[in-house]
Amino acid sequence: MKQFWYTVLQILWGFPQTLLGFAVLLLLRKMPHYRYHGAVVTEWKKWTGLSLGLFVFVPEGNAGKDFLVHEYGHTIQSLVLGPLYLLGIGLPSVVWCNLRCFINLRKKNNISYQKLYAERWANHLGEKTTGEKARL
Repeated sequence: MKQFWYTVLQILWGFPQTLLGFAVLLLLRKMPHYRYHGAVVTEWKKWTGLSLGLFVFVPEGNAGKDFLVHEYGHTIQSLVLGPLYLLGIGLPSVVWCNLRCFINLRKKNNISYQKLYAERWANHLGEKTTGEKARL
């Protein structure tokens, strides 16, 4: 029953990110998919994870397991923030993860990826919700 409400809320309250996630899922329809606490997980050929509402994308194979709890935490953020998720969490996360200046800043100053509020919060929510330890 929890997974039913999780799905309904992601579709309704998290509609913008869930719609984007569904579009990415369609592009990756030939990749492996499975369920994780109600989320639809797709393995892809990238080195990083991505969460868009109901949909989670993780690296292929065992590497993806390191991302699951953290990325699932982002799906909970989607439930909390609804349509504000993309601006409040998604955009800052993508910039923090991918922009060369932030990658260099983290390396140069030995700054944890979790220093960004969105990432730290995702770990906390993922661990609290799943009962598992985040590996990121």
